[in-house]
Amino acid sequence: MRATLLALLTLVLMGCPKQVDNTRVAGTDDEQLASYEARLEELRSRASTRDTSCEEGCTLTRETCVVAEDLCAVVGRHEDRPDLPSRCAKARESCAEGTDNCTRCRSR
Repeated sequence: MRATLLALLTLVLMGCPKQVDNTRVAGTDDEQLASYEARLEELRSRASTRDTSCEEGCTLTRETCVVAEDLCAVVGRHEDRPDLPSRCAKARESCAEGTDNCTRCRSR
């Protein structure tokens, strides 16, 4: 009897693995977008410091553009979500603004 109960308990605990839905956005991609947006804000803040040299500003801009494209790649995977394209557009605007500032700085 004990052996049967132990076997049944083992079978129940190890039997059917849970089916996990990995296609949902709420956990992974939304967290990734929030992380990218926080990084973009940090880069914008660092670039706006008056003590930033031209070369430092251009380096920050390159980083901004990489993060912006990473963010837009996540957005591109979820074309069914109307709230995401504006986040990509804002990130790309940060890249463009930084690129303009870098170009102006280097041409002085």
